[in-house]
Amino acid sequence: MPKYRIGDLVKWNSEAGLVSGRVIRIHVADFVFKGYKHRASVDAPQYEIKSDRSDHIAAHKESALSAKE
Repeated sequence: MPKYRIGDLVKWNSEAGLVSGRVIRIHVADFVFKGYKHRASVDAPQYEIKSDRSDHIAAHKESALSAKE
């Protein structure tokens, strides 16, 4: 069961430092994102997140994310 839901505000570390954004999609099966295959399952979901600072969309494992208060 995914820990986060669509619309949740989350944060993660990137090369540019701490970034935050909103979950826009949850993957529970393998998927292709920006030309690369990502592994996902119900037990290990991945999330597409739109950055708060730009229109950039990133895909991350649940373990890379934390809730932003």
